[in-house]
This record gives sequence, structure tokens and C-alpha cells, in this order.
Amino acid sequence: MGRTRSLRRLTAAALAVLATAAAGLVATATPAAAATVPGIDVSRYQGTINWTSVRNSGIQFAFIKATEGTSYRDPNFNTNYVNAYYAGVIRGAYHFARPNISSGAVQANFLASNGGAWSADSRTLPAALDLEANPYSGGYCYGLSTTGMRNWVQDFLNTYRSRTGRYAVIYTTTSFWNQCTGSWSGPWNNHPLWVARWSSSVGALPAGAPFWSFWQYTDSGSVPGISGGVDRNYWNGDRSRLIALANNT
Repeated sequence: MGRTRSLRRLTAAALAVLATAAAGLVATATPAAAATVPGIDVSRYQGTINWTSVRNSGIQFAFIKATEGTSYRDPNFNTNYVNAYYAGVIRGAYHFARPNISSGAVQANFLASNGGAWSADSRTLPAALDLEANPYSGGYCYGLSTTGMRNWVQDFLNTYRSRTGRYAVIYTTTSFWNQCTGSWSGPWNNHPLWVARWSSSVGALPAGAPFWSFWQYTDSGSVPGISGGVDRNYWNGDRSRLIALANNT
């Protein structure tokens, strides 16, 4: 996830100091006993993707980067989003948050207008808000207080729901969420949690979250149809429940 895979790797050592043991991001093998639906998330850094090969390998869903901040549109989004759909992959868009450059409403509208809209077609998930450690200057929590971060997130979520009728998915780590929102539990009654922990177990969840809906368990997976490493994920349920989320039923 995030702006670039290289930026994330450059900052990994620094972020590890801040991460709690419960949410340590450690690349390990695929979880052995997970009775869950497999998926991926991608951006332009995966290059050209053969989505038929991806689907034939067993991947059932994908989150695809659409936007970042207030002006960046992933150049591969349109191709990936359409080709994933026609390959039978349940797909959703995601937006990389930049809370220190505009309001949440501005960025939610930017996402909704550039790929993050929703339709009940059994293959379109509500979009995801990618909220993680700042890879740019401005501090780990984007220079916001915990109250400021809560207000920004709520502004984004409210605006996205008003535009699409759906509750956005929230991608985050337990350490970032607890530190930067002050262990805020407000969104979890309605917004699906997509938790990042690169390990063989999901570990502690963000404060107040009763369960995870999606789990990104590695950033170095291998999938036919994609050259190089790719983030791999699980859905916490069977395919029928994933389709129910897609259709808001």
C-alpha cells in the first residue's frame, strides 16, 4: 500500500521502533490455517497484470489504488479495475490518505469522482481509506493531534458515505491507529477493518475493533499473472459474505 513500495521499505526500520509488539510488521510465510478468501492489493508498481491468470490462481478479490491526496490518480487504475472485473475478481478502489494537505471531505470527493464510486454488481466493494504512517515530511501522524486525526477521518468517512451510500473500508495498522487517533473506537460499528500485519497471525486489533474484515498479511507474496512481489490479503469469511459486502446486503 501507500505511495511507493520503495518509500515504505526505506522507512521500515524507523517505523519498527514505533510499532507495538502486537502490530509488528514482520514478513513471514502464508498463514497456515486461515479458512478465508484470498486476495491482493495492487498499484502501478505491479506493472501490467494478467488478471485472468490472477483469478485462475485462486485470487478472489483485489483492492486497486485509485487516488492519493488531492490530485494523484494511479495511471494503471482504469485498466486494472476494468480487467479485474471481467476476469471475475471482486474489486474495490483505495485512496492513500494525506491528512495534512486538505480536509477529509476534499479527499473523499476526489476518490469518489475518480474510481471510488460504487454499484451493486456483485463485484464492486466499497472503497478503502488507506491510513498509514506518513512517508513524506511532516511527522508520523501527519502533524495532526489525535483529535485532529479523528476529525479528519470522520470528515472523509461521512463524505464518502454521502457520495456513495456505503461505509468505506479502513486500512491501517494497530500501532498507527492507536497512536495517531488516540485509540479511537468510533468507526468500527459500521466501517470494515482492513488491518495490516505482516505475520502468521493477525495479532491485536486497533482499539475497539471487534474483528477484522480484511487482513494484509504480507507485502512480498507471489501470484501468477503479476511480476515481482505483491501484497496479499484474506477476507474473514466465505465468498458469499464477500459478495454480500459488495452488494450491501
